[in-house]
Amino acid sequence: MNTDIKNLEPQVIWSNFAKLNAVPRASKKEDEVIQFMMDFGQNLGLETLKDKAGNVIIKKPATQGMENRKTTVLQSHLDMVHQKNNDTEFDFETQGINMYVDGDWVKADGTTLGADNGLGVATIMAILESNDIPHPPLEALFTIDEETGMTGAKELDDSILDGEILLNLDTEEDDEIGIGCAGGVDISATRFYIEESVPENSSAYKIIVNGLNGGHSGMDIIKGLGNANKLMNRLLFSAYEQVHSRVASIQGGGLRNAIPRESVAVLIVENKHKNELFSTIEKISEAIKTEYASLEPNLNISISECETPKKVMSSDVQDAFLKSIYAAHNGVYRMSPDIDGLVETSNNIAKISVDNGKIEVLCLTRSSVESTKDDLANSLRSAFDLAGFQVELSGDYPGWAPNPDSDILKVVDQIYKTQNNEQAHVAACHAGLECGILGSHYPNMDMISFGPTIRGAHSPDERASISSTQKFWKLTLEVLKQIPLK
Repeated sequence: MNTDIKNLEPQVIWSNFAKLNAVPRASKKEDEVIQFMMDFGQNLGLETLKDKAGNVIIKKPATQGMENRKTTVLQSHLDMVHQKNNDTEFDFETQGINMYVDGDWVKADGTTLGADNGLGVATIMAILESNDIPHPPLEALFTIDEETGMTGAKELDDSILDGEILLNLDTEEDDEIGIGCAGGVDISATRFYIEESVPENSSAYKIIVNGLNGGHSGMDIIKGLGNANKLMNRLLFSAYEQVHSRVASIQGGGLRNAIPRESVAVLIVENKHKNELFSTIEKISEAIKTEYASLEPNLNISISECETPKKVMSSDVQDAFLKSIYAAHNGVYRMSPDIDGLVETSNNIAKISVDNGKIEVLCLTRSSVESTKDDLANSLRSAFDLAGFQVELSGDYPGWAPNPDSDILKVVDQIYKTQNNEQAHVAACHAGLECGILGSHYPNMDMISFGPTIRGAHSPDERASISSTQKFWKLTLEVLKQIPLK
């Protein structure tokens, strides 16, 4: 299956991508891929460094005649989002990604593909190992932990790079040149509760919400897709109001940067209210499916009897918890008043876990405006505070302020227009690129971002366009030729 990938054009990218995808590389578990990249650079005889954070830097001298060009940093992140379908048996810690070709797309078998940002990494690898690609002095920067905190970028050694230009290869539309992005902050709400015995003459029922699209909690938030945690809460809230059901457990969503696709809850209802429970769930389910018919055609909501647990959440805590999730904002909070079509501020209620006397709610708030990010974070904190949660704000990182007068932007923009006979879309995005953080370390570095077309990032539907990768490669090679003089 993966052998077919290596034969795609450009082979130098897809072959390296296949090698990279054979290495487990979850965020915060990058030891193997760090060593893989260290070995790669050293085997090429290039200067290969690892800083205290675990970022890998590989330096390559300019090709003949390009020595007087500005030193250029090629940057991508090593980690990938690990998500899989519930019915897919796969161990991310030991297995490589199983890939296959479907028309113009490379996909993975029931898991995320890792094209975000593996195609960027593979592209840089192809340039580093080449003998015939003209390029200026290069510094390849492979950062770690981009997806769950950007700690690699945050802890980057301030003196390890000499580059004046940075090309971030982490944009997911091949007609887009990125010049700005959103910052973010993690919001974690935790509450402990005393479990109570299951009421007599009661039975347990499992509610499942699945079949949602999911996706990138930044780039896809504008689509208004279903959030499994919010939909589940709507069902549980209605059941609680109608039949005073009691929550035993909830497991919904996973990573902060992925829109949750699935949620499973177990609740307890007195036997005399069974029919009313099923009627309530059916009524709300039909309403939800009607609302999301065009956006979420595969949405599934089911209820079935299950083994009765021993404990449930106390009624007063449950009341406060369900109301807090209802009150907590999810989705787009504010559109940019200055850039048409750009989400300025949003929140993703990414994970809800209820079990063994503990409630945990994890969110990721994004914004390109610091004051609005703080405003939404305070709104969420207030909703959870009022419900008795302990709330922690962490992992704060800045946005990347657009520079429309960037010199390297003018170069790439002109090359794109020449190659494609159309204008590129120069834009800021609602994702959390590392450029803002890297700019805090190197404030005079001129930065842009571009990449091949990737769809469904952060979900098992992730796929990468083959033709777009060819287009991206052609652009990258010409950009390296035209890096400005020192």
